[in-house]
Amino acid sequence: MANLQAVIRDRKGVVWQGEATVVSSINSVGPFDVLESHANFISIIKTRLVVTKIDKTKQEFNVDSGVMQVRENKIMVYLGVK
Repeated sequence: MANLQAVIRDRKGVVWQGEATVVSSINSVGPFDVLESHANFISIIKTRLVVTKIDKTKQEFNVDSGVMQVRENKIMVYLGVK
């Protein structure tokens, strides 16, 4: 089972980087989860971002606005993008 490689950035640089099993957020349609082998997509995110790490602990980030890109088990999140 391949884990997700995630990088979360804001205007100052990398906020968090590492492996995750699930990355969850909210977009205009509602809450969603990104799991291994998720379809490639780009979405505007809001409210919160939750990373479930491989040790099953969760790290939560407050999101005013942001963009998430998912491609081939790699997730890039850019916070503070309007």
